Amino acid sequence: MSTDTAIQSRIVRVLVAGQVLAGLGQGATIAIGAVIANEVAGEAFSGAAATASTLGAAIAAIPLARLAQRMGRRPALALGAATAAGGSIVTVVATGLVFFPLLVIGFAMLGVGTAVGLQARFAATDVAAPTRRGRDLSLVVWSTAIGAVVGPNLFGPGVVIQDALDLPEHTGSFVIAIVAQLAAALLYVIALRPDPLLLARERALLATPVTEVGAVRGRSALVFAIGTIAISHAVMVSVMSMTPVHLTHYGASLTIIGFTISLHVAGMFGLSPAFGWASDRWGRLPVILGGQAMLGAAVILIGFGSESTLVVTVALVLLGLGWSATTVAGSALVSDLVTGATRVRVQGRTDTIMSLAGAVGGGAAGPVLALIGYAGLAWAAGVLVLVVLGAAGVIRPRVARFV
Repeated sequence: MSTDTAIQSRIVRVLVAGQVLAGLGQGATIAIGAVIANEVAGEAFSGAAATASTLGAAIAAIPLARLAQRMGRRPALALGAATAAGGSIVTVVATGLVFFPLLVIGFAMLGVGTAVGLQARFAATDVAAPTRRGRDLSLVVWSTAIGAVVGPNLFGPGVVIQDALDLPEHTGSFVIAIVAQLAAALLYVIALRPDPLLLARERALLATPVTEVGAVRGRSALVFAIGTIAISHAVMVSVMSMTPVHLTHYGASLTIIGFTISLHVAGMFGLSPAFGWASDRWGRLPVILGGQAMLGAAVILIGFGSESTLVVTVALVLLGLGWSATTVAGSALVSDLVTGATRVRVQGRTDTIMSLAGAVGGGAAGPVLALIGYAGLAWAAGVLVLVVLGAAGVIRPRVARFV
């Protein structure tokens, strides 16, 4: 193994380990957030967990990118993970006080952990060979599944913890999140050496005259890539965030809800290495189109079978798979199209736009659910899938020129 390959392998391993811990923290809280918001503020505000979390990720993305640009990936990732741990603390306090504004702040701080995960996937590409960008990026995305799939099933241990510490109902899982996120922050500080972004600069990959002049290759293709990532994220967040509330109305237990969300998260991350390999092998656009097909299948299933827990579960798995394929291939396409010092800035903007789209989707999901139900929400999300498919048909020749 060459020195460069060994260094990249070490970087990816550390990022993977950090994402396992971060995924555990996020997974322990993602399924219960909507339930807590529903109990504190009512059904119309049940989407506040997803909305505030994704908005927090959007707000944090550009500052974290700027911090990375100044000081490297290591301090940016560590600070973000520590902020997410603080969000768990605030959420527990707000739940105990039954104070909705503070609860929203806690959810927003938790969303910074999502921004860390998004930046970590790009960190895997800083010194990666161009022919392996999709694979290395997807490995970091995949690693989140290990913790995130286990996390929603920690309600049992969470109950034990909350009873032992005399915490408010449903908040024991947040204690698990605190420990996991702080461990991730410590890991980044200690083990992410060499810092991938600083190493890339040392190799003059981000500061040569050529890359400064030709920083963006194909602006219309870049707009398509960012827009596709954002729209697909909005589709996923809007449907996923309302699933716990919908299943609760049909009498599903927290165990069933946790299992359903676990399968959804497994779909989001479990096959991402396969999607990364496929995007390197066959191109970014075919994988993006495959992702849209799975998103379309998910909303159709929910549209016709929303009263069946089994159908909803299958649809949630497809929703996760479609999001994964689109996000992995779309993110690799962004890295293909942007070079030089501009790359980190565009990556940060991509994450901000993606998270804002998710915030809009999550925020709209609650009122839409109240007005036209879960099936209607799915059909509304399906319109967004059609928008992406139409744009893909228009942009395809321009994307093919670059990748």
